[in-house]
Amino acid sequence: MNSGNSRKGGAGRGGNDRKKSGSPSKPLNKLRKPAAKPKPKADAEGDGTAPKKAGFVKGSPAYEKRQAERKPAAPKKPSNPDELRLNKYISNSGACSRRDADIYIKSGNVKVNGVVVTEMGYKVKLSDKVDFDGVTIIPEKKEYVLLNKPKNFTTSGDEDMDMRNVAELIRGASKSKLMPIGRMDKNTTGLLIFTNDTDMIRKFGLPNQKSFKIYQVTLDKNLRFEDLEKIAAGVTLDGHRLFVDEISYIDEQPKTEVGIKLRTQNIKVVRAIFESYKYDVLKVDRVSYAGLTKKNLPRGNYRFLTEQEVINLKNI
Repeated sequence: MNSGNSRKGGAGRGGNDRKKSGSPSKPLNKLRKPAAKPKPKADAEGDGTAPKKAGFVKGSPAYEKRQAERKPAAPKKPSNPDELRLNKYISNSGACSRRDADIYIKSGNVKVNGVVVTEMGYKVKLSDKVDFDGVTIIPEKKEYVLLNKPKNFTTSGDEDMDMRNVAELIRGASKSKLMPIGRMDKNTTGLLIFTNDTDMIRKFGLPNQKSFKIYQVTLDKNLRFEDLEKIAAGVTLDGHRLFVDEISYIDEQPKTEVGIKLRTQNIKVVRAIFESYKYDVLKVDRVSYAGLTKKNLPRGNYRFLTEQEVINLKNI
């Protein structure tokens, strides 16, 4: 259906009604004025307009002269390898993380060569004397060691006087004081990272982890498929919902051997998952930690992480 404003036929404005009348009709719209013709570009010498700069034409003499007169850019000042930020100096000493170091600096608890420094981003030299909370500190190189932990060694010497501490296994690795990331009881085996990087220890100690850990768990009896499916859907422990990324039987092994992929590094949580379904956990072996594996690393041995492996851990 056409409206009265339709331009195609009908009784619209300027339509057939106008043709039926005998007298000539008046134009409906006023005649439009013809568009003004563009004025020809006047010569720069005659109309007083500023001539176009020829210096922007690449390859012209003016351009070459301009480039020759242009001052070369000042070279970037190379960073002094003997200087570093004060908070990083403190972190490298193992006193605390860089974030915590900023708090100490702001509160006036840090001195450089006997003078209190509260400026954020302040740089110090390796030869400077830095007092942190009244104690002189010295930075050290960051080191990262991966251990394939055997049984009967703990991360704490308080659990059993007969058990030995894992620090014995890496005693000859470094002169620095290396600390384990996370805890392992005497019956747990597998991958454990040691470092003097307090920032990394803090990062992997947070409850909400992004990195994956894979555990091989040995149970006292076969894991029922129904229970495996229930665990795969997630487990509630002490009122908290735990997401299980993957769980499966180990190929060519009895169904007492189960592989489980989680984001937590808390071994107690791994045990609690199966104990909540009335299984006794006989053994837990951490076979993968944030992409690191036990490949070419026999039980009880350790190795230093490569530079790329350290970068990967920091980027998680």
